[in-house]
Amino acid sequence: MKTIIAEKPSVAREIAGLVGASEKKDGYLTGNGYFVTWAFGHLIGLGMPEDYGISGFDKTALPILPNPFLLTVRKVKKNKSYAADTGALKQLKVIEQLFNRSNSIIVATDAGREGELIFRYIYEYLKCNKPFERLWISSLTEKAIKQGFHTLKDGKEFDGLYQAAQGRSRADWLVGINATQALSIAAGNGIYSLGRVQTPTLALICKRYLENKSFSVKKYWQIQLSHTKEFTDFKSLSKNRWEDKKLAEDTLKSIERNGNTATVTSVEIKTATEQPPLLFDLTGLQKEANKKLNLSAEETLNIAQSLYEKKFITYPRTGSKYIPEDVWAEIPNLVRALQDRETCKQAVSKIKWGRFNKRIVNDLRVTDHHGLLITDKIPSALNAKENSVYDMIAFRLLEALSQACIKEITDVSLQALHYDFTAKGCKVIEVGWRSIKGSFSDDDTEPVQDLPELKKGDELKIKEASVLEKKTKPPVLYTEAGLLSAMETAGKEIENEDERKALQNIGIGTPATRAAIIETLFTRNYIQREKKSLIPTEKGLQVYELVKDHKIADVAMTAEWELALQKIENNEADAKGFQKEMETYASSITNELLQTSIAQNNLPKLACPKCKSQQLIIRDKIVKCPNEVCNWVQFRNVCGVQIGITDIESLINKRKTTLIKGMKSKAGKKFDAYIVLNDKAESSFEFAKNKSYKK
Repeated sequence: MKTIIAEKPSVAREIAGLVGASEKKDGYLTGNGYFVTWAFGHLIGLGMPEDYGISGFDKTALPILPNPFLLTVRKVKKNKSYAADTGALKQLKVIEQLFNRSNSIIVATDAGREGELIFRYIYEYLKCNKPFERLWISSLTEKAIKQGFHTLKDGKEFDGLYQAAQGRSRADWLVGINATQALSIAAGNGIYSLGRVQTPTLALICKRYLENKSFSVKKYWQIQLSHTKEFTDFKSLSKNRWEDKKLAEDTLKSIERNGNTATVTSVEIKTATEQPPLLFDLTGLQKEANKKLNLSAEETLNIAQSLYEKKFITYPRTGSKYIPEDVWAEIPNLVRALQDRETCKQAVSKIKWGRFNKRIVNDLRVTDHHGLLITDKIPSALNAKENSVYDMIAFRLLEALSQACIKEITDVSLQALHYDFTAKGCKVIEVGWRSIKGSFSDDDTEPVQDLPELKKGDELKIKEASVLEKKTKPPVLYTEAGLLSAMETAGKEIENEDERKALQNIGIGTPATRAAIIETLFTRNYIQREKKSLIPTEKGLQVYELVKDHKIADVAMTAEWELALQKIENNEADAKGFQKEMETYASSITNELLQTSIAQNNLPKLACPKCKSQQLIIRDKIVKCPNEVCNWVQFRNVCGVQIGITDIESLINKRKTTLIKGMKSKAGKKFDAYIVLNDKAESSFEFAKNKSYKK
């Protein structure tokens, strides 16, 4: 007998159907010489400090450097402590029995770093030594799975992948546990969660936010001229920027007095070839879905995963934008299949058969998985978001197969009086890939004008002239798409050129983990959304201020670790050396953070409004009286809104906060209200029209 272990029940059922294991049992399927079972994601993980006999946050126990690392069954929170997840224990028992009854194992967890870790941690925890083979597929279609079974690989071929996954898992533990405990002990007022990737990501958001807030916007003025030639209207703009509006207006008057004409001083025409975009990798899809559909990175990943499990697209957690040569032969079938999809029909009709662009084929640039493709199974009943994401992937394939778009760019310099002006024109010569969606510019805010034929020496009448008021723009706040780009290209933010070169193809996090990192920052209450922008909360900024000068916030260092993990994956570096380095780093960051002096005086000293005898303890989630008899408490998250320190002060001292906006009722309706305290120090809402009810 052979046991096949998948990552999820849905994938296990798919495989069971193909290998003829049709008999359902509790926790597995069987038949035709196979047991087919599944994990539920990470059933086994690294033990927590209490598994090493360290309870609470103990300064003397830091740094905690496990040797060996212990593996434990997944835990869930029960009351105030953690206990083994009963569902995980039950499934683990099933897996153990099947492994014992089998001669060998076929690993069918997701074909990537985390999928490998899920299986290996189970295998190691159960002290199993049965031989195992690896099913390595990029799609869940019947054809792909059957092909995968014909080309099963020896499990040992993936030892490098496992060591990289284990290295990542241990590094996150060493840095996360030690740094979190050290800073929380130093702070003495609540938990400050830090992490190997989450902290430099938070640093990116805070740094950009502070740059944006401290930017002083300056006004300047430019002169715009309107011209007509050969029935074509176009505009030119002064090269000069005046910081004084009156000077600009005086210049305009001088131009008008001086014949009101402009002379063409040079015309430069160049041909620009825009190659079609490559296929989406996961980060590319997440960025596009955030820009166009306003989906978060996590939402996009979940939708893509669902499309994958329904067999409509290939494996989504990919870091590649290319396909290998052997997949190229399948591409015409995929395009033909799209003719049956209403939303894609018109786009498919624009494809030039026999002239497909082969730019996406590159065996050397395919990592664990190739770029995102649709499969030949075309969906008919998806929800709106799934349809939108699917069409994004389908349209991107059609664009990638199309020819280049060729444009003629014209730069014209003009002179009016002795002031220089410029006009820019663009003419599409060959539409190429841009015909698929029919959009001719990536940035629709810059409309491109048609220019008439112009040559040096042409005199142009100025039909109209005006002074335009403009403003210098601060660095834009990160959207999720912008943050994903910054995480992907962390190396580009680095000033040292050698370091930047070394890191140019590496970022922080991996395509598979970036969404989870961003979500972690939300759950920690470190960041929040303001329209489309990501901004730090009061707590997020506080953490950033505490760690910004420490190595843990260093984007470059985290990117270097990702590089080291890649080398381990490719068997080019030693996993033990990496772990030693992480232990040394965890020790130094722990000592650094334990010495951090955290100014407690930035929190106001407030007397309890109920007993009036005790000073309130102000924490991230609650404000409470330390006297257990009094027991007065005010939660800081009210109907989905975090109440700031100034409002807490106002509530205690003036018995009323400012107007708190955007709270949500249980029915999901948004409302604005004041929080007020009555004579018994009980809080309630007060609406603008004096309606109030107890919270």
